[in-house]
Amino acid sequence: MRVHSLKGQLLIAAPSLVDPNFRRTVVLMGEHTDDGALGVVLNRPSETRVHEALPELTSLVDGGEPVFVGGPVQPSAIVILADFVDPERAGSLVLETVGFLPAEVDPDELGDLTRARVFAGYAGWGPGQLDDELAEESWIVEPAVPGDVFTAAPGDLWSDVLRRKGGPYGVLALMPVDPSVN
Repeated sequence: MRVHSLKGQLLIAAPSLVDPNFRRTVVLMGEHTDDGALGVVLNRPSETRVHEALPELTSLVDGGEPVFVGGPVQPSAIVILADFVDPERAGSLVLETVGFLPAEVDPDELGDLTRARVFAGYAGWGPGQLDDELAEESWIVEPAVPGDVFTAAPGDLWSDVLRRKGGPYGVLALMPVDPSVN
C-alpha cells in the first residue's frame, strides 16, 4: 500500500532495473495516487530538435533544444515542463515553480516562462504497480531540484543524482554503463 505521494521526487533506476525503457533513467514524478502514477524521463534526449518536430512550440522552447523521450506511454503525446514566473498558471505544479503546461493552452495566457522542455511520451504505472516496483527496490528515490529538470548534461544526470544522494549511492554512481567492461 502506498505510504505517501512521490510527486516532485526523482526515481533513479536501480542497476537491477534492466527494462530498456528505464535502464539508467531518472524520472521526475508528476503524479502518484491510489489510481496510479506518472512522470517523465529527464535524461533521454532524442536526436530530433523542437524546431524540426514542433515548430509551433518555438515561442515557448528554444527550437534548438532536443525533444526528450519522456517514456514509453503514448510516445506521440507531447508533454511540456516549464519553470513558471507565475506558478499559478501551471496546469499542475510538480516542484517549486516547475510544472506541466495545461493541456489546452494559449501561449499568450501562460505568462512568462523562465525555461521549458518538451517530452514525447511519459512514464506511467497502474494502481499499485509503482509501489510494487519500489518494494522490489527497482527504483531509488531522491528529492528533485529544479536544476535536474533542465540539466544541460542529461547524459550525466543518473550519476550526478546518485552522487548527490551520497553514501553507497555515490559509489554506485561510478558504475559503468556496461559493468562487464570494468
